[in-house]
Order: sequence, then C-alpha cells, then structure tokens
Amino acid sequence: MSKYILKRIVMALVTLLIIIFLLFILVRIMPGNPFPSERMSDEQIANRRAEMGLDDPVLVQFFRYMKNLTKGDFGKGSSLYNGAPINTVMTTCVSNSFRIGGLAILFGTFVGLLLGICAALNRGRFLDGFCTVVSIIGVCVPSYVFLIFLQYFFSYKISFFPYFFQSSQFFFSSIIPAVSLSLLTLSTISRFTRNEMVEVMDSDYVRLAESKGMYGSTLVFRHVLRNALIPIVTVLAPLIVDLLTGALVVEKIYGINGIGKLMVDSIAGDGVDYNYVLALGILYSSLYIGIMLVVDILYGVLDPRIRVSAKGDA
Repeated sequence: MSKYILKRIVMALVTLLIIIFLLFILVRIMPGNPFPSERMSDEQIANRRAEMGLDDPVLVQFFRYMKNLTKGDFGKGSSLYNGAPINTVMTTCVSNSFRIGGLAILFGTFVGLLLGICAALNRGRFLDGFCTVVSIIGVCVPSYVFLIFLQYFFSYKISFFPYFFQSSQFFFSSIIPAVSLSLLTLSTISRFTRNEMVEVMDSDYVRLAESKGMYGSTLVFRHVLRNALIPIVTVLAPLIVDLLTGALVVEKIYGINGIGKLMVDSIAGDGVDYNYVLALGILYSSLYIGIMLVVDILYGVLDPRIRVSAKGDA
C-alpha cells in the first residue's frame, strides 16, 4: 500500500510542476496590459515592470517565481488592491469560498447518499420515483436560480436568514448559498448511488450473500454500498473542486467575497492582473490534483484489486 501511495504522490507532484510551468508561460503571453494604463504614465509603467522583473527572460522569471512559491509567496498584484501581497488578499477569499463550499459538499454528499440508498432499496416504488424527480430537478435548475428562490422565502418573506452575506454572521449567511450550491452535488450523488447500488444488488456475490442469510443493513453497508462507492468517489472529485473554488454567479448575487469574484476582478479590472490569474490557476490545479490523489488512494482502500494491479504493473 505504501508503494502504491508513494507512486501516486510522485506522479501528482510531477503533474503539478508541469501545469505550473504551462500556466506561467500562458499567462506571460496573454494579451492585455497588467497595469491600469489610464491612471499610470508610460514612465510609471516602465518602473513597475522593472520592479516586478517583467523585463527579464521568461525562464528567469519562472525560476524566480518557483523559488518564491516554495516559500508560499505568490508575489504582489500589479493592478488590484494597490499592489497588496496576493497571499493577504487570497486568504480571506479562499477562506470564504472553502467554508461555504465545504458546507455544500457535506450537505450534498450526505443527502445525496441518503436519497440514493432509499431509491435503490425501494426500486419501482413511490420513494424511488420521488428521489428520481429530486435528482432531475437538481440537475436542471441552476444553483443561482435556487439561491434566488431561497432568498425570497427565507430572507425576504420570513427574514430568518440574512439577505446578503455578512461576515459577522458567517454561519447563518453561509446556509443559503451552501444549500443552493449543494443542489447539483446532491442530485449527481443520488443518481449515481441509486444506479450503482441497483447494479451491485443484482450481482452474483450479493445473491450468494442473501442465500447465506445476510440481509438488512449488514448486507447493504458491507457488500452493496462499499462496492458502489468507487464510481461515486470518481464523480464526486471534480464537484468538490468546483464547490471549493467558488461559484461565480452565486457569490456575485449573494455578495460573497470569494475566489470566483477575485478571478473576475483580476481579469475584468482596469488591467489584467496576471499574478492573480496565475495564483488562482495554481490554486485550482493544486486542489484538483490533490483531490484526485485522495481519490486514487481511496480506490486502493475500497478495492484491494486496484492495489494488486498497480503493484503488478510496477
């Protein structure tokens, strides 16, 4: 198991390094001006370029950037927040998006698994149809539409939750956007859980377990659900990244100072702030690779055959 994990970690680090290099090159050849040209003279822009080392060869810039990155330093912005350190600005945005996204993941995964299990155990009955309808609604209705619906009833009509995000009431302010963001995750997990469990329940080894007198929760959790979790974990991974990195429209409507808003500001401001675009791209890539690494490890935990196969290939 240790060799399996070590191999996946090395592959993840090499992949991340290649992605950072490609992102750096692409950001450097992007069109546009990284400085607010309308508010700065040519001389001021030239001084700022020299100060940030943008006139150096690209490879020199890359190795300097990687040296700073190993210390956790993303540099400074060129046009946003008056050149404040990116780490300082991103801390608040990342914290808001991660906490709200984390709530959405927990709620969507728990309710989605519950609905999927109930639907699979009640095939062809009313509860199965009800869970299927909920899944279809969750896929068809955009999260921001559901957000407006929740705002109208729970913030405007009964004034139970804040109408807009308030950092002083973080938990209550996070419930409406978290629930609205969880809708797609809930629907996807519910649908996959139901389909995979139905397929597993029709398999020979489950029928063999039933013939030996194994029924109820023991059969469901020991044999059915565990074997159905592998494809569920696979589909959950990209959903987690999307939720943790923020949903642009939801953050905009609800007034959340998150990663999505920061990305738009870095592109649509007076000047394209390359450093923020690069930092957010690295953050997104790191999250995706990290979560896929966890998924690979979970594969080995859930299905020992994967570990044996990986060991044989090595």
